Amino acid sequence: MLNRFFGTFSKDLGIDLGTANTLVYVKEKGILINEPSVVAINTRTDQILAVGHDARDMLGKTPPHIHIIKPLTKGVISDFEVAEKMLKYFIDKVHREMHVLLPRPRVVVGVPPEITEVERKAVEDAVLSAGAREVFLVEEPMLAAIGARLPVQDSVGTMVVDIGGGTTDIAVISLAGVVTWKSLPFAGEELNKNVMNYSRDVFNLLLGERNAEIAKIRIGTAIPPGEPLEMEIRGRDLLTGLPKEIIVNDSQIREALSRSIRIIVDNVKATLEVTPPEIVADIYERGIILAGGGALLRGFDRLLAAETAIPVRVADDPLTCVVRGAGNLLDNESLLRDVALPSSKGDQQFI
Repeated sequence: MLNRFFGTFSKDLGIDLGTANTLVYVKEKGILINEPSVVAINTRTDQILAVGHDARDMLGKTPPHIHIIKPLTKGVISDFEVAEKMLKYFIDKVHREMHVLLPRPRVVVGVPPEITEVERKAVEDAVLSAGAREVFLVEEPMLAAIGARLPVQDSVGTMVVDIGGGTTDIAVISLAGVVTWKSLPFAGEELNKNVMNYSRDVFNLLLGERNAEIAKIRIGTAIPPGEPLEMEIRGRDLLTGLPKEIIVNDSQIREALSRSIRIIVDNVKATLEVTPPEIVADIYERGIILAGGGALLRGFDRLLAAETAIPVRVADDPLTCVVRGAGNLLDNESLLRDVALPSSKGDQQFI
């Protein structure tokens, strides 16, 4: 009863609980939070020092008693207590700005398609412990399709490739359900590691994860660009132990990324191979939709189109596609009822 009372003063939330970033959509307000899924904890006092951007800025620069923790791995919660604290921080931050003392929102959360029942329960428990009164879990490719305004309830097939931070989800959707899917542990963070490993093996340069990500974003490509790209990267020389700066170009970064990109492309083709022919015909006509941060890699859409012989387009603002889909469901109870996964609590209500 109290939850329902306080819920009348709370704003319902859509949350994209990502490996790399957490985004929060507030009903009637839009996206109010877009911050890294990173928490800084002082192990001496067991206090949270920073969350989000402030915590990410500390990466690689902390003394031994300050730990930087990423509570999500491959799209699922790996550290329950830290994930709960991070979610509570974001939920409280949203409602603090709206002057709500005891927020009890209804929350729609995106999860990977291959999530187990145990992992599903961990997400539900973390969100409820963070202050939600109800939690609805929806597969991330479905949310990405809804966020891209695709007709997910119609009897036509659509294919979504969501390249996030920890996982790449490939899904074929029809009649408000996922027909076939694959979930890969190759996504944005893996691409960063590819750049770091290449730098170590080829240049004997130990590169930080943040610098590797910057190189991937600035000059990373899936196919040769029209004009050559290059930039300076800095790290520690493995031979001398001293700081070192080198210039890398797009062909070198492309070589570093090529293996992971090839795995993603091959799995898209493998998913198409097990998709019913009627739906494949729809996909051939309607094309493949790319979502997630990895969709912004230069030339990836053209490479995938060439490999599959199917038109490929990047969703509008692919970084926020999943959370916008979650936000749209807050206003569409019938669709939420169709696409929400069964609750581990067994008593979920739609009101």
